Amino acid sequence: MVTTATRVGPSPHFLAGLGSCSFSNSSLCGMRKPAAQGKMIGMKRKRERDSWDEDGEGSQQDPLEVFGSDIMMMILSHLDARSVALSLLVSRAWHGVASSDRLWTSKCEELWHGKAHIPRMSQMRGLSKLAAYSISVMDGKRARITRDDLCDHAWYFHFNKAVPEYWLNLDPSWKGTGPPMRRYFHPDGSQTADQDDKVWGGHESCYSVVTGIVGESKIRSHYVRINRWPSMVVARKDDWSWAMSNHLYSYSSIPDADKEGGTGPY
Repeated sequence: MVTTATRVGPSPHFLAGLGSCSFSNSSLCGMRKPAAQGKMIGMKRKRERDSWDEDGEGSQQDPLEVFGSDIMMMILSHLDARSVALSLLVSRAWHGVASSDRLWTSKCEELWHGKAHIPRMSQMRGLSKLAAYSISVMDGKRARITRDDLCDHAWYFHFNKAVPEYWLNLDPSWKGTGPPMRRYFHPDGSQTADQDDKVWGGHESCYSVVTGIVGESKIRSHYVRINRWPSMVVARKDDWSWAMSNHLYSYSSIPDADKEGGTGPY
């Protein structure tokens, strides 16, 4: 009877193949180290979070609930207007604090500082300061002048260099002999000047605001014309003042930010 022994474990050929490789315990541990370290770090962080949550320091609490509305108001007052406006979207409670007139009154004052004209719509009685700020920003970007804008302001007038020398000699701003000439627009479509204005001469003058629109309310042309003189291109300056000019003369609105009730259209 022939007895066959069964080998348990790796074959001699497999073991022989391992002869050229050296695997120490330390190298095996090194291969497992990254995975083990990652697991240990994750467990440590979890313990830290749990510990913080128990103390109430690491939990994600609403800052408004932690500090209260008065302190949050002080914090928001140091942010720019855009950041405060974004905080309105956090929650209803945040909206209640971030939309406060007490907060936006100072923002409006910062916005209006140094501006030539304050929009009439922003000065409406009962309007919130947040709405006043928003309206002011939108109106400041408006490039289309209205009759209200023309009539609400006094205007500086001066000739441009292209006119004959005789006209330049009559212009005190060119000669340096006095303040710039002034012009005034009126709701009935007329225009006047100061009584001692040598250029004016007492002749009748009327104006028109022309806006050409094509397509989907797209402005094709926009200008102001006085009598039959060349039309004036209209521009809005960074301080919200207006400028109108052609090759012969120029107008610029005189700052009147202190005018009660504001200026411009409703």
